[in-house]
Amino acid sequence: MKYAIVECGGKQYKAVEGEMIDVDRLADEEGAKIDLERVLMVVDGDVHTVGTPEVKGVKVKATIAEHFKGKKIIVFKYHPKKRYRLKKGHRQQYTRLAIEKIGKVAAKKAVKAEETPAKDKKVAAKKPAAKKTAAKKPAKSAKKE
Repeated sequence: MKYAIVECGGKQYKAVEGEMIDVDRLADEEGAKIDLERVLMVVDGDVHTVGTPEVKGVKVKATIAEHFKGKKIIVFKYHPKKRYRLKKGHRQQYTRLAIEKIGKVAAKKAVKAEETPAKDKKVAAKKPAAKKTAAKKPAKSAKKE
């Protein structure tokens, strides 16, 4: 089983290929493809790769399946004998991501030295840095008039 621990919105999630995860609401539209680049750990069978703090060169590709609201939470504040009662509700907004692939990032092709235009390599003679002298301020007189 191949899975990765990813960070999204300051929280960590276990992303398994072919499954869905619910993260805090993302700004992208439904159906958009995104890359989760903060991969903290990758497990592929018996091979475990732990990042310090991230695993270099690994991305998790996902598609935004839907945006939805979570379960309603009731917040009730009450001070006895003070006629203070406050009832509020909250529904957190989430995004459901369909994890498509956990894989390595394709390395960019290195440009060969033969293909790049040759530049003249002139080494500029370094001049010793001039010392800056601090301008002395005139001493204040001890007498006050």
